[in-house]
Amino acid sequence: MKKLIAWFVALMTVVGMLGFAPAALAADFPDTKVMFESGKAEVAADTADSMKAVADFLAANADAKVQLSGFADNSGSLEVNKELAKQRALAVREALKAAGVDEARVVLQKPEDITAGEGDAARRVEITLAKVAAPAAAAEAAPAASDAAPAAAPAPKIDKGDTAWMMLSTLLVILMTVPGLALFYGGLVRSKNMLSVLMQVMVTFSLIVVLWFVYGYSLAFTEGNAFIGGFDRLFMKGVWDNVAGTFAPAATFSKGVYIPEIVFAAFQATFAGITCCLIVGAFAERIKFSAVLMFMVLWFTFSYAPVAHMVWYWMGPDAYASKEVADAMTAKAGLIWQWGALDFAGGTVVHINAAVAGLVGSYMVGKRVGYGREAFTPHSLTLTMVGASLLWVGWFGFNAGSALEANNFAALAFINTFIATAAAVLAWSMGEALMKGKASMLGAASGAVAGLVAVTPAAGNVGILGALIIGLIAGFVCLWGVHGLKRMLGADDSLDVFGVHGVGGILGALLTGVFNSPNLGGPSAVADWVTVGMIAPDAYSIAGQVWIQAKAVMLTVVWSAVVSVIAYKIVDLVIGLRVPEDDEREGLDITSHGETAYAK
Repeated sequence: MKKLIAWFVALMTVVGMLGFAPAALAADFPDTKVMFESGKAEVAADTADSMKAVADFLAANADAKVQLSGFADNSGSLEVNKELAKQRALAVREALKAAGVDEARVVLQKPEDITAGEGDAARRVEITLAKVAAPAAAAEAAPAASDAAPAAAPAPKIDKGDTAWMMLSTLLVILMTVPGLALFYGGLVRSKNMLSVLMQVMVTFSLIVVLWFVYGYSLAFTEGNAFIGGFDRLFMKGVWDNVAGTFAPAATFSKGVYIPEIVFAAFQATFAGITCCLIVGAFAERIKFSAVLMFMVLWFTFSYAPVAHMVWYWMGPDAYASKEVADAMTAKAGLIWQWGALDFAGGTVVHINAAVAGLVGSYMVGKRVGYGREAFTPHSLTLTMVGASLLWVGWFGFNAGSALEANNFAALAFINTFIATAAAVLAWSMGEALMKGKASMLGAASGAVAGLVAVTPAAGNVGILGALIIGLIAGFVCLWGVHGLKRMLGADDSLDVFGVHGVGGILGALLTGVFNSPNLGGPSAVADWVTVGMIAPDAYSIAGQVWIQAKAVMLTVVWSAVVSVIAYKIVDLVIGLRVPEDDEREGLDITSHGETAYAK
């Protein structure tokens, strides 16, 4: 019988043609008796006994018309599932008042998804529906419905303003990548390789977006284990609710506030896309186009998705309904989230992750022909400036959008992104003037990106003064990263991916632990998601939080490095990493794509 029940649960979206015989179910589930007699049925199955009754009914009647639907997967938290069940029940109740429904609709929930104290509330919602559905019993059922209503939690609230803000933020991150990052990188390479960089960025972004909606989102943002998610959202399965006619809701960081899950998935798709595109700058001007794409598939699958899951996946604030379930909910989150690491918009997931992959690639692909002997002068600092400007503008969606709501934290992330970037431009320009005697346009553009990178994990986690200091430090430290550190590493990191994104990401991640402190003007971190209480100033440990941040950085570095080495080696064995030397000298625009960026 357990196998039979499990089979029906797994096929909960299949419409079966089975018999409609009310007596078979009425004895075990008496609240539905009058519904069956009226020809209008909604059967709630929220306990093991009632599930058995439903299974027996389906097995015994060959002519019933039954549609299986409900929440039998683990794609959302208990609270979200329960609230969606209530929302659906209320909608169907109203429909049944207005017109008859010539089918039995069975709503199935796993018994283990109904915890102590919550099963009764969920059952009352469904029983209320059953009684209202029968016209003869509607008046009698009304008092019970009134009594039950207070016990049911409010339905998920899809906020239109937050949804609009998240769609705008998604567009801004696309602007960062295509054309922002593409032009920034394109201007830095020699003219004979301009189109190759544009192609690598644009096609990589497109490839990753497709993979994200096929399986990447599911691996990153569904429940699995501490390291990786599952396949509950494969091909975005279950995101659209056919019965309710709406998209499933995704939790924000406020209790009871949701955005459509498809919008959240689209926003996160842009993060995955730009992260992979960042890597392109490390091995520009000498790698095969096919090798880029093959590597991106492997690295995205085995590095980006797991790190995103470890850092950002959690059950949502409404899952923390009581102190009794809090620990269990935290245990379902990603490993780095469980540690309590702070990464507002991707210091670890995006920048450190990509920078390490780029650094490994610069070693494994090898140095460019003529490196150290020939000048590799950027062919268009004008385009680099345009690209940097688009990055700065788009980064407001990247950072402020990571609040998932148009609220105070989004505003804080917005202003912090503004001030940290400006401070980094000044710091880099000042440092360059002291080091070389002149400040350069390339330096100012690089400083802007360094500030944007460093403030990414800190954006909504520090105060304005903290963001200013982070930006100033990032400008100086990343300047050293692209000169002194680069010489120490001995790598031909073509466009200084590690010097800016790696150094800036690590710096920002560590300083987030410092300036998150309420004693230094930070908003502090959440101490208790049940009450959404923040860590008090006297209880906040800067050293403790910095250590947590350092652990997150180290795990990300090691994870990305190991995956990258394996992925590059696989690509090298299968198709080879580098273009022939003659092709490299002629330029990848012609040899790889058969066209040139500029008419001669």
